[in-house]
Amino acid sequence: MAEFRAVINDTKDGKSYQVPVLGHHANTLIGKKIGDTIDGIFVGLPGYKLTITGGSDKDGFPLRKDLPGPRRKKLLVSKSIGFRSKKSGLRMKKNFRGNTISPDSVQVNLKVSQHGTKPVSELIKKEEKKE
Repeated sequence: MAEFRAVINDTKDGKSYQVPVLGHHANTLIGKKIGDTIDGIFVGLPGYKLTITGGSDKDGFPLRKDLPGPRRKKLLVSKSIGFRSKKSGLRMKKNFRGNTISPDSVQVNLKVSQHGTKPVSELIKKEEKKE
């Protein structure tokens, strides 16, 4: 059974919230790609629309938008996600995960693209009180 940690960025107040995603809600995220829009009900935010912006796998390698599929691959990169060079023109081979969410993914980054009626902070705090 898949299990993710969703990091939700609220664009209105500029805060991020962490929510565990378990069970069948996590299984619905498998196969989605970076840039896809999902319904907020999967992470406990009814009435919201969320856009997948990235994530990381079980070993900490970041998901990369231009690498298709759920596979892991070494790429030669200069400035990009997962690598910031101290010198100009420096390039390195780094491991990246593809743009598709798989059971090996641990963290999924989401951005609020359409807001619901209640603020995110209220809905997240209600979820924490239930546990």
